[in-house]
Amino acid sequence: MTRVVAALASWLLALGLLVSSPVAAQEANTTDIQTTLKSWENVAALAEAAIDRDVASNERFERLRAEIAEYRSDFTAASQVNADRIATLRNQIEALGPVPESGEESIEIKARRTELNERLEMLLEPVRVAEEAFRRADGLIREIDTIIRDRQARRLLSLGPSPLNPAHWPDAIEDLFEILRPNAEETAMFQDPIRQQALKEKLPLILFLVALALALIIRGRAWAGVGLNYLRKWGGRGTGVWAFLVSLLRVFIPLTGLLILTHAIRITGMISDPMDQFLKALPLFGFVLLWFRWLAERLFSRFDDIALIPLPEDKRAAQRFYMLLLSIFFVSRGLIDLLLNFDVVDPATEAVLSFPIVVLISLNLAAMGRILRGYVVEAEEASDERPRGSGLARVLRGLGTAMIVVSLVSPIMAAVGYGEAGNALLYPTVVSLLILGFMLTLQRFFADVYCLVTKQGPEAREALVPVIAGFVLVLLSVPLLALAWGARVAELTEIWASFSRGFQIGDTRISPGDFVTFAVIFVVGYSITRLVQSTIRINVLPKTKIDIGGQNAIVSGLGYVGIFLAAILAVTGAGLDLSSLAIVAGALSVGIGFGLQTIVSNFVSGIILLIERPISEGDWIEVGGQMGYVRDISVRATRIETFDRTDVIVPNADLVSGTVTNYTRGNKVGRLIVSVGVAYGTDTRRVEAILREIAKDQPMVLSNPEPMILFNNFGADSLEFEMRMILRDVNWIMSVKNDINHAIAERFAKEGIEVPFAQRDIWLRNPETLKDLKS
Repeated sequence: MTRVVAALASWLLALGLLVSSPVAAQEANTTDIQTTLKSWENVAALAEAAIDRDVASNERFERLRAEIAEYRSDFTAASQVNADRIATLRNQIEALGPVPESGEESIEIKARRTELNERLEMLLEPVRVAEEAFRRADGLIREIDTIIRDRQARRLLSLGPSPLNPAHWPDAIEDLFEILRPNAEETAMFQDPIRQQALKEKLPLILFLVALALALIIRGRAWAGVGLNYLRKWGGRGTGVWAFLVSLLRVFIPLTGLLILTHAIRITGMISDPMDQFLKALPLFGFVLLWFRWLAERLFSRFDDIALIPLPEDKRAAQRFYMLLLSIFFVSRGLIDLLLNFDVVDPATEAVLSFPIVVLISLNLAAMGRILRGYVVEAEEASDERPRGSGLARVLRGLGTAMIVVSLVSPIMAAVGYGEAGNALLYPTVVSLLILGFMLTLQRFFADVYCLVTKQGPEAREALVPVIAGFVLVLLSVPLLALAWGARVAELTEIWASFSRGFQIGDTRISPGDFVTFAVIFVVGYSITRLVQSTIRINVLPKTKIDIGGQNAIVSGLGYVGIFLAAILAVTGAGLDLSSLAIVAGALSVGIGFGLQTIVSNFVSGIILLIERPISEGDWIEVGGQMGYVRDISVRATRIETFDRTDVIVPNADLVSGTVTNYTRGNKVGRLIVSVGVAYGTDTRRVEAILREIAKDQPMVLSNPEPMILFNNFGADSLEFEMRMILRDVNWIMSVKNDINHAIAERFAKEGIEVPFAQRDIWLRNPETLKDLKS
């Protein structure tokens, strides 16, 4: 426990004696507060004095800020101590009810209220002190951050010596040779006989380490390339994963050799302080060279299936060459900075020595940007249609444009004398491009891992899981990009601390941990609900006599109840007190009610359909001119599959308030009516007997009630009969009607009964007019 939390624990121990000695407990708490805050007062006073004078260095301010941030974390934890007991005491006081307006209440209740208020004040005192100290610490941190940011801004906008001024060149060259010239101490070191004797004794080991290091540096990439080529020839699933892992050896094997080489040089004993600093930086320089080259081989590989940026082969080769040059320029700039740290040099010397590197990096960056822009234009002009991967093409176009702009602006600013501003624009741009390229490489690696695990082909790289992995990588790259562009680590930790503390809603503070707890409890509850639904649907309900519609209603109802309970448990488990939002929710509910009244109406109608069950899944219904089978009853709407195999989405409110015809409600029995006409002069009794025989021969037609044959009408062209039959399953109505029509046609043809068709005679009132027209 930190200092404040430990002090608060002692206050809790003193509170245990409150009933027997409240005055003594109060005095003990006051003493503990004074003792605990004494060290914080010293630090706060020191920080305020440094801020007022504004003479401390940035390093001093950073150390002071880190110490204040630690105190602030202690105060945050201290403000939450006894939170449960404070809430309990407040509930107890609330249970006693408000004080009567007359002020008269029983002696017992009054004494109890006074006792509880004293306990509450005793517990609130350290909380208030912690909150006050937290606000003071938070304010000091903001003031320190403001000072450091202002200094950074002034440094970037300060005008320094121009590297193009020839007057600075002789001094810069002289300073460089002065730094490189060995001093007397280094000369004496090589002439020391004791060091020479020690070197002779270690010479075999040194030679062995040097030979091993050179072998790893020279042949390490080739050895890793053998494994990579083997995997490419081997093929099969997972080649991308293993190729990525093997390619890492091209970095780590030579880097290991470089570390061994620096160790071999160190144990010679002939190392001066400048050389020791150089050897410390040598593995870092080697890593930069190797990492640049590795990233170039991943982004612009000579193999089409590995290259992440789909440039033509010649342009990929050019980009690999430019990235190699870029790594050399970066190492050169680091070497210049290392040399300048050996001695105090004039700002003009630093500007003159660093300006050529700025120009070379800018030229290199402009060449790479032109290739990216040129590729995008060629890709879009190659086809009249929208090219595949046009989103990546737009990104490449934007990056190419940004690279060209930066390559023009940065050297101009450095030439004028704003070297700090030019460097702050050029180098972060290059580092940002490297970070984005590395994240793109990792995203492809995770996509290949997904393909390997799921045993799918390269097309699985576009699945949802790799896309989510890429999104997570983008989020993770944000802090790195912020650091590249000059953000301080303290600023990032401040953002994380603010995020961790959460935000205040009324008397409740909601933190990220609360959201995580809420999500975990809700997901667990949702999963249990789905598991129970599946178990009941598969193992329980089929063994009952409940129809399919009733089973679906039970399963859906359990789902609604389970999700509602999961949400309630998640809110309770996360400790979210939403009572303070009651007034706001009440006000919003009016507007939401008007705006979402149709959705709410459909939701309530869906509940009514599940409870009342006028229709069920599998029913044949007709509503709004649409006829089909009910396939799904959801919260808002019902899905009906028509006989054309199309889905019609009907709002639940239409099914509750409108007219619905349910052909299979309760049972599947239904009536079929078939009409037929025969020619005048046919024996009607014979026709009736034939039709009755046809109806009785159908297995789907019920014998009770038996089919009814009606001589329905004397039509204009025929004697009209009607067959009325009750089917045991109305879903077969079209099939039965089809069979009956075929049977009628066969029997009538066999019996010589004619089915007439309409005939009309035309009488001309003045036929002689036709003769006149003919003539």
